[in-house]
Amino acid sequence: MAPLMFKDAFWGSEFTCHAGYDAVIQRLRDGGQMCKDVEELLKMRSLAEEKYGKELVTIARKAGGHTEISTLRTSFDQLKTQIENIGNFHIQLSDILKEEVKKIETFRERQKEQRKKFQSIMEKVQKKKVSLYKKTMESKKNYELRCKEADEAEQGAEKTGVTSKNPDKVRHRAKQCRQTANEAEKLYFTNTVQLESVRQDWEETHKSTCEVFQQLEGDRINMLRYTLWDHCNHFSMQCVKDDEFYEEVRKLLEQCDITTDINCFIEMKSTGSKPPEPILFESCYQAGMSGNSNGQAHFAGGGDDMMRRCSDSPLASSSSANISMDSLQNSQAALTSIDEFESSDGGYAPLPGLQYAASLPQVYADEDTYIAHYAFSAQEVDELSINRGDVVRVLERGEDGWWKVDRDGLTGLVPGNYLGKI
Repeated sequence: MAPLMFKDAFWGSEFTCHAGYDAVIQRLRDGGQMCKDVEELLKMRSLAEEKYGKELVTIARKAGGHTEISTLRTSFDQLKTQIENIGNFHIQLSDILKEEVKKIETFRERQKEQRKKFQSIMEKVQKKKVSLYKKTMESKKNYELRCKEADEAEQGAEKTGVTSKNPDKVRHRAKQCRQTANEAEKLYFTNTVQLESVRQDWEETHKSTCEVFQQLEGDRINMLRYTLWDHCNHFSMQCVKDDEFYEEVRKLLEQCDITTDINCFIEMKSTGSKPPEPILFESCYQAGMSGNSNGQAHFAGGGDDMMRRCSDSPLASSSSANISMDSLQNSQAALTSIDEFESSDGGYAPLPGLQYAASLPQVYADEDTYIAHYAFSAQEVDELSINRGDVVRVLERGEDGWWKVDRDGLTGLVPGNYLGKI
């Protein structure tokens, strides 16, 4: 595209018209305002970046995570470190923007000084041109008036020369009018010559001023263009740096391992590898009994007598039977839940006289007999409440997970995953 020139495009249609020059001046003023707008934008962005950076640093320093351990703790600490680095980078970017603001302000003030310098010269030439133009136009009017008067005086002298009593006076008056017209002509001519000289001077000044103003406008556009370009580059670089910082976090997160963290916790806080021993039944009549370490009870002697004393007390007899029944069911449920049940001579021996209670669950030991591992409270009328250790018979297995069971003649629905095979 062929470049256009200010000096060829901003002339006025009339001699005293300065609309073209005024348009150029207004453009320069608008350019100065644009510089101020860019300065304000960078100032606000600088403040925002500084505030954001400081907030990120504060967040990183106040973040907890001290209760975590192992690889996840390392990843979280790395994240806090990188967040603080990003915050510091934003603070540095704020300082860079402040320097850009100072550069634009200096550039704008320098252009303003140059514009005012040439504007002052141009205004002086314009005032001189306008003033001399007015003077020339006045001398032209005076010259035209004097010429008209001289012509009229000469024509009057010719007409009245024969009949006039004083022909010399009339001719003298016509001669004076002609002299006055000649003087006016000289003055008008002189003013016209001077005006032409001033006009040429104004024209050259207008051209040179337009060239300078066009150069200033080009410099301004170029400076703002590169400023905005650098501004975009700064924030593109910020995005790249942010991604690099977060990539460091991602590298550690790739090494974060669930098994490693759980093993670390177990190794640090482990309290033991075996459960406590069960609480065994202890009879109130320990004198005639001796217990070994695995819970077996042996009567030292007088077994019949001991049974007789136990049977003499209804409370003791019923309590012993009930306790033995619950203990047997609870022990059986615990063994069944872990799918390990071994019967040997070294197992728990039943208390004498309670063979009846120990043999009760065997009545239901078939494929539909289950034991409750968890307690369940009925919520609907068709459901059945069960306690942990209850032995039930499965009547129907629903595909939705609810099983219909029988417990002591009562039937209802219970969650199938609450039951275990005996």
